[in-house]
Amino acid sequence: MKKFGLIGFPLSHSFSKKYYDAKIAREQLAGVGYELYPISSIEAFPRLLRDEPMLMGINVTIPYKIAVMDYVDRLSAEAEAIAAVNCIRIERPEEGKPLLTGYNTDVYGFMESLKPLLQPGHDRALVLGNGGAAKAVVYALAQLGISYSIVSRSPLPGQYTYAQLDAAVLADHPLIINTTPLGTYPATGNYPDIPYACLGPGHLLYDLIYNPAETEFLKRGRAQGAATKNGLEMLERQAERNWDIWNMT
Repeated sequence: MKKFGLIGFPLSHSFSKKYYDAKIAREQLAGVGYELYPISSIEAFPRLLRDEPMLMGINVTIPYKIAVMDYVDRLSAEAEAIAAVNCIRIERPEEGKPLLTGYNTDVYGFMESLKPLLQPGHDRALVLGNGGAAKAVVYALAQLGISYSIVSRSPLPGQYTYAQLDAAVLADHPLIINTTPLGTYPATGNYPDIPYACLGPGHLLYDLIYNPAETEFLKRGRAQGAATKNGLEMLERQAERNWDIWNMT
């Protein structure tokens, strides 16, 4: 049986498990399974590879996206640039140890879900947050030729604080992307502290959060006439890209 799976800790909720189980059932894929592997330490990863000889692909989630890089043999260009891995292809030769290649498919998922929404004026973006998710987003924006500025509670030089955002800044950045966890279920009343009254029909708000389907960030943007998009399609496109990587010949 060919296996794929997810490592992280804890793994009480998994979009990936539900998605791939449904895909396997829908496409009637025999001899294929997707499992959760909640390892409490990244040092347990090599043992997992030994204990699961049919494991051919792994998703990586919090808190191991960076630490797992010490265990792969090579990195894709985007994983190396972002310094984070969320997908590993495992090749198992007849002799010798497995060959592991690390990828970052967050870039692909975000970029492909954003592209159909872009209008000619969407050439400057505000990226809310400066964590790991933001790194994938700004890499994708650079690939699309979209300039960007980071907004953070603890900004580095050249970045904005939330207090600095005003009508002029928002007018100059028609694309606004939330990479923070603010508004994620169950704390759905939270939202990034931006001047929503300064938004208008020319703005596009993208939230990486998918639960709830409409965050307070998106709801407030929509009330001002802005176009909105949540992160569900990003996850779906990312999942399909993972599958292609694992099964390419």
